[in-house]
Amino acid sequence: MILEMNPEYPHPHQISRVVESLKDGRVIAYPTDTTYGIGCSIFCKKSIERIYQMKQRDRRKPFSVICSSLSEISQYAKVSNSAFKIIKRYLPGPYTFVFEATREVPDLLLTRQKTVGIRIPDNRICCDLVAALGNPIITTSANLSGEEPEGDPRVIADTFGKQLDFVIDGGILTTDVSSVVSLISEVPEILRVGLGDVSWCSL
Repeated sequence: MILEMNPEYPHPHQISRVVESLKDGRVIAYPTDTTYGIGCSIFCKKSIERIYQMKQRDRRKPFSVICSSLSEISQYAKVSNSAFKIIKRYLPGPYTFVFEATREVPDLLLTRQKTVGIRIPDNRICCDLVAALGNPIITTSANLSGEEPEGDPRVIADTFGKQLDFVIDGGILTTDVSSVVSLISEVPEILRVGLGDVSWCSL
């Protein structure tokens, strides 16, 4: 089902409707500050497995998660003082920051090194959903693995059909991805160059 939302002022009733579906284990496509993502609650193992299947994604590649605030990040990641200064400066924004995970993160979302990628996109719809849900959602670009990301919600709906319970239409987006930066050590490490500027990593 395609659900149109105002990207600047999403209606609380629409947010509540989608949040209830997430609580029931549903899978949605939603806008971020880069391209569209596919996600579900991080605590719904069956839905996470479902997303792996629908994307045809290698299970050795865990998904990142979206948090609603810096304080929520600290529940799921071990954030040093220096790392906190960085995320406070650059989030919300088009970055995925990699941290050592806490025990709150489900095993399905952990790398072999027990790390987790975390985002706070600069997108009102996305952040309102996570805040109302009360826990993070997983995030992965809305495309089949190996294909280019998709910024048109109608194309996403056509591609995945009934595998998605909701496709939130927040307008046409870019097909860019987030920059990925590891903050596990004191020196930031660039893992992927995307939409977010990473020139500060060499400072």
